[in-house]
Amino acid sequence: MNIHEYQAKEILGSFGIAVPRGRVALTSDQVERAAKEMGGRCIVKAQIYAGGRGKAGGVKLVHHPEQAQELAKDLFGRKLVTPQTGPQGLKVRRILVEEAVEIAREFYLSITLDRETSRYCLIASAEGGVEIEEVAQKSPEKIHILTIDPFTGLRPYQARKIALALGLKGSICEDCVDLILNLYRCCTERDCFLVEINPLVITKAGWLMAMDAKVNFDDNSMFRHREYPDMQDYSQLDPLEITAGKFDLSYIKLQGNIGCMVNGAGLAMATLDVLKESGGEPANFLDVGGGATREKVTEAFKIILQDADVKGVFVNIFGGIMRCDIIAQGIIEAASEVHCALPIVVRMDGSKVEEGKKLLMQSGLNVQIGNNLGDGATRIVQMLQAGRPN
Repeated sequence: MNIHEYQAKEILGSFGIAVPRGRVALTSDQVERAAKEMGGRCIVKAQIYAGGRGKAGGVKLVHHPEQAQELAKDLFGRKLVTPQTGPQGLKVRRILVEEAVEIAREFYLSITLDRETSRYCLIASAEGGVEIEEVAQKSPEKIHILTIDPFTGLRPYQARKIALALGLKGSICEDCVDLILNLYRCCTERDCFLVEINPLVITKAGWLMAMDAKVNFDDNSMFRHREYPDMQDYSQLDPLEITAGKFDLSYIKLQGNIGCMVNGAGLAMATLDVLKESGGEPANFLDVGGGATREKVTEAFKIILQDADVKGVFVNIFGGIMRCDIIAQGIIEAASEVHCALPIVVRMDGSKVEEGKKLLMQSGLNVQIGNNLGDGATRIVQMLQAGRPN
């Protein structure tokens, strides 16, 4: 789960990590008033669920309140397009106004989950304020990585080793040790998947400060943090993803034109791969789960069909816990409700598979049955190609 920068900074501040003085605004007039509070010279920062805002024109230094107001008028309602948003961009609905800080040095610091080791790892670099991926690719020796033992946690001597590797000495080094330990405490206590400060700066006054912050929560921890859903900005999410969440469906919008409905995350990933190998472009990732009901399958199919980019549907189901005839009934029910005429290919196997195939072939839908995963993927690609105008 993502949150905005201003929310991330509020969390870091609660763990004793210094952040710039700032105020979030929802209108251009509020931006002007906030700029006056900051003394006129301030930073205006568009709030969206993506990085790269500066290059997209979403982060700018202004010198007086009227300039801040004019910039806000331009930003509010505008779609910022960054490498992380994709070509569709994300609309700006909130703006953070922060005091301008005189910066002496910049660093990168984050704690994230390493999937390979199933442990948190601390990543730091003296090259802050830039894209860390670019630094890692061109100058990997400048990236310092520490894997954290979950039983002992992050120890002060380890944090000090990182601070020294960043070239810090004396009291500022000890301040950095405290900051790193607080960052780890934030990560574990708030069940974060990622906590990132880029840049972490030393101000000309000699203070360590988080100038930008990104926090992602682990979705599986929601039951321990009832306040998290209220922190989410649903305007930043795809409407179909929001609808899918209401029915406990795992749905992610992609850029293709073949809607996919699969049961099981691993099978879903394999389905996307095989579709690509067959020349198709998946429009989504959608996992209905192993024990889905007919109603859940119906809703999943309807969500796929609400995507205007979808020109055909590929269903890949293994009926273990879930019977194939129930899957077929759900598909037929959803397609009938929305009067679906799109080409559909269903590959299914398992419990009640013959009954499921029979129901589909008698449904009157534009449907074909795939013999296996490869055959099903090839069929839906061919059906789309056949229906494409010359």
